[in-house]
Amino acid sequence: MNNLIIISHPNKNSFCYNGIMKTIKMTLEQNKEEVWVIDLYAENKTFVFESDKIKEYKKLITWSDRIYIISPVWWFRTTPALESFFDQIFTPGFAYNFIPLTKLYGYPKPLLKSKKVRTYLTHGAPRIPVLLLYLNSVKLRLVMGVYSFVFGWFKTKTSQFWSVPFVSQEKRQSYLTSIKRDIKKDLNL
Repeated sequence: MNNLIIISHPNKNSFCYNGIMKTIKMTLEQNKEEVWVIDLYAENKTFVFESDKIKEYKKLITWSDRIYIISPVWWFRTTPALESFFDQIFTPGFAYNFIPLTKLYGYPKPLLKSKKVRTYLTHGAPRIPVLLLYLNSVKLRLVMGVYSFVFGWFKTKTSQFWSVPFVSQEKRQSYLTSIKRDIKKDLNL
């Protein structure tokens, strides 16, 4: 099957890039899967994608069976590069259409429902404050405000890793072990 990895971190030494992305890519390749990587920070400096880049990204999304999205959480959202990607790539007519209910109201019909999507978010913050004080607003907005439009309700899986700059190497390794389990589950292994 075809697998698209979208990495959105400017630092290649980061846990997102050097840990999560490399683990996903390696696990897929070890199982003879087709893999393509979009490195949003390496490919785009202004976050305004040229028309040829938009066509390329849409073609890769169409090509893919599975999409893996990786981003740190900055200011209670994904990175600016990933937010720009959502804005410019997940457009009406490609990712969703509005179906009218009345003259003034409609609902989004996802056009990419066949895609299997996993998102991995890293936090600098610990779990409890984000879940209790901020009601897990990052994940809520992402799943309900973006993914439900594009991929449909309850069609995506989002994993969050907490206190990443502060946890031990053993904890980071346990995060990567859970990612390998996810991939193997995706591959029915």
